[in-house]
Amino acid sequence: MILRWKPNVTVAAVIERDGRFLLVEEETSDGVCFNQPAGHLEAGESLAAAVERETMEETAHPFVPEYLVGVYQWPRPQKDITYLRFAFGGRAGEAEEGRRLDDGILRALWMTYEEIEATRARHRNSLVLQCVQDWLAGRRYGLELLRHYG
Repeated sequence: MILRWKPNVTVAAVIERDGRFLLVEEETSDGVCFNQPAGHLEAGESLAAAVERETMEETAHPFVPEYLVGVYQWPRPQKDITYLRFAFGGRAGEAEEGRRLDDGILRALWMTYEEIEATRARHRNSLVLQCVQDWLAGRRYGLELLRHYG
């Protein structure tokens, strides 16, 4: 029997407004960390639909993906899991008042690049800062790169 390796596919939203980026502070097995609104692709879901859903669930902000910022293959240092992250840039609407955030999400907050860089020891992983840096470097690829056959 041949075991097939598969990465865990995730999506993340890179959202900038007035020089600040929308992040979440979340409880993880490694303690409280900062991350982009992010999560796993669900069965039958398109990547764009997944990032819209995850952003709403974690921040209460509706999100419209407009660009692909990058695709990142990141093996955890423990070497037990590899993540394949699709990071999207786009626009976020105003937060829905009173909407409950996903379990484990402590809050959504807007941070400057300098604040994000200063808190790198508390990032969920190295992709948090890398995605922001790629956004600031102007990395924006058309969503026509992605095809979903549902």
